[in-house]
Amino acid sequence: MNKIILLALIFAVLFTACKQKPQQISKAQSKAYYTNIFIPNSTCSMHPQVHEEKPGNCPICGMKLIKVELTGSGGSNSDKIILTATQLALAGIQTDTVRDENIGNEKTLTGTVTTNENTAAELSARIAGRVQQLFIRTVGEKIAVGQPVYSIYSEDLQEAEKEYLLAKQQQKMLHNPDVDYGQLISAAENKMQLWGLSAAQIKNLAASGKVSATTTVLSKIGGTVTDIAVHEGDYVTEGMTILKTQTLNNLWIEAQLYASDAGNYKENDRVSVSFPDMSGQVIIGKVEFVNPELSEASKVDLIRVSVPNPQGLIRPGMLAYISIGGSGVRSLAVPASAILTDSKGSKVWVKNADGSFSPKMITPGLGNSNYVQVISGLNAGAIVVTNGAYLLNSEDIFKNGNDNMAGMKM
Repeated sequence: MNKIILLALIFAVLFTACKQKPQQISKAQSKAYYTNIFIPNSTCSMHPQVHEEKPGNCPICGMKLIKVELTGSGGSNSDKIILTATQLALAGIQTDTVRDENIGNEKTLTGTVTTNENTAAELSARIAGRVQQLFIRTVGEKIAVGQPVYSIYSEDLQEAEKEYLLAKQQQKMLHNPDVDYGQLISAAENKMQLWGLSAAQIKNLAASGKVSATTTVLSKIGGTVTDIAVHEGDYVTEGMTILKTQTLNNLWIEAQLYASDAGNYKENDRVSVSFPDMSGQVIIGKVEFVNPELSEASKVDLIRVSVPNPQGLIRPGMLAYISIGGSGVRSLAVPASAILTDSKGSKVWVKNADGSFSPKMITPGLGNSNYVQVISGLNAGAIVVTNGAYLLNSEDIFKNGNDNMAGMKM
């Protein structure tokens, strides 16, 4: 009897262990791994083949490994990759829409980075007076709305402040029913606001009850200072320029091309722009303007391309190379950076409606360094990954093995 009970216990233990083992394996598979993915503006190339179970540094380049959490790989979703918002930001995932693009023979134009004049702003004096002190002294400083710019001694502004305090005092003490003190106070406030005082400054004036010898002028604009037109001690008149600013998060690149080529380009065309001063870094720009008038002296045309500059790495005056299709041949195409090619063929990573990413085989055709024709495999309107596709491919290989392209349809 005891032997029977002992055998039953052993069988129960073995059954439980067998049942728990797959759960432990599944749990281990759902954990994160650490790899070397591309970080925007990094000088190191990515090494997605590195997969470590613990955090540390890349054994190839020594950079810190990035954590990637697996999201499950079973069932019909085994070819889908889901990344968190943090992972998307770290990997620099960028997407673009499949559409007709210029895939003609590529031409390279040499241009110069300039400021975007649409973002230029100017701070002018609103009242005459003498500049007592400048708080912004050097070109290149960043200035925000509401930041002190200069202090001014102005007799007109002092008189307006006295009128305001007098109206406040009379309202409190006289109580004359024939006088609309509220209207007098409101008119004085409006005059001071037109002359540059903020609501907070007027409130402080009312609280103190005293007129100051100088008044601090606050900035009504924001950006990077490109010019300072006055010095301490200067006498300024109404409308005189104090300083100018530019917003440098979006810049222009201006280049010249022959009149015979101008007809091949149109506004909103996407182009690749590289910068020799930034180790040849390439970003996507957009044609903003093609001058309809030719230069009388050289008979060349001006083309202007806008480029994003969120981190401020691109500076006005830099040399830039603009690569653009020149023959006007248009076809359904994807950015060249979206295509991954190996011995099994070419594929792209497509963003699904639920935010996940899936690989898809395509048949590429002709193209240039900007765009490649899509013969089959994609329809217009599909969203493809243009930057960070190697990270998605690395995780797909880690989950499904090297044969992850074998079952995909064209």
